[in-house]
Amino acid sequence: MTIKTGVMAAALLMLAGCTAPSRHAAVETCKADNQMQQTTLYFGLNRPAGAQITSNEWQQFVDQDVTPRFRDGLTVFDARGQWLGNDGKVAREPSKALMLIHGKDAQSDKNIEALRGIYKSR
Repeated sequence: MTIKTGVMAAALLMLAGCTAPSRHAAVETCKADNQMQQTTLYFGLNRPAGAQITSNEWQQFVDQDVTPRFRDGLTVFDARGQWLGNDGKVAREPSKALMLIHGKDAQSDKNIEALRGIYKSR
């Protein structure tokens, strides 16, 4: 194979993945009044007075308190909180992160604040 043939073959291979842009705009778009936002809440699993929140207690909180307020769905993932304590030592705490995608409205804000209060009271 000559150099010219090799260069042509390489050029054809590189161009094989190229496509022309579509002439059609996306048909489905979000309405301007249907704006969504993401809120991530972090919940430490240590109680101030001792024992950790158990897996069953956490799931009960999600099932009974979170899901009814955010029916369209949510995501929970394990997290590890860390901060520098007043004594200068690094403190760590197993945690849960709760990610919500919700409307930008007063009811969503109210529901988020309710979850914070409920969790703190446990």
